[in-house]
Amino acid sequence: MDAETMNTGLGIAGAVMTLGLSGVGSGLGTGVAGSAAVGAWKKCYAQGKRAPFLLIGFVGAPLTQTLYGMILMFIMIGRAKAGAPGLPLMLIGIFAGLSIGVSAWLQGRCAAAAADAQGETGQGITNYFAAIGVIETVAIFTMVFSMLAVFAV
Repeated sequence: MDAETMNTGLGIAGAVMTLGLSGVGSGLGTGVAGSAAVGAWKKCYAQGKRAPFLLIGFVGAPLTQTLYGMILMFIMIGRAKAGAPGLPLMLIGIFAGLSIGVSAWLQGRCAAAAADAQGETGQGITNYFAAIGVIETVAIFTMVFSMLAVFAV
């Protein structure tokens, strides 16, 4: 394998790591939020209350981080194919993917608490989504600033 092929391969591997790590975080986040939503619905049913469908919004919140990882991945693949240095792309991919993935995981934890609180009280939906949105911002900032780094290498 020649050096150019190896360089491109490292860059593409970093791009795939971005998506993979973002996806792991989304999986963890949606899993935690989904479990809490099911528990909140069960409490509602047990108390004879209507189970709020809007809890599904909490469950789905961490999915967007996978999209951010995918957007960054496509940009990184393009840069890798254009000859950008592979090692920096790989490092960007690892750290951006970790940051986006952890954001998704912790967003899911917040969404789980929100689902429980909303299911129990029926109040506070705006505040809960605001907190979830602040956590989302970490992933958005990571994606945007990582894009700047990708174009700088």
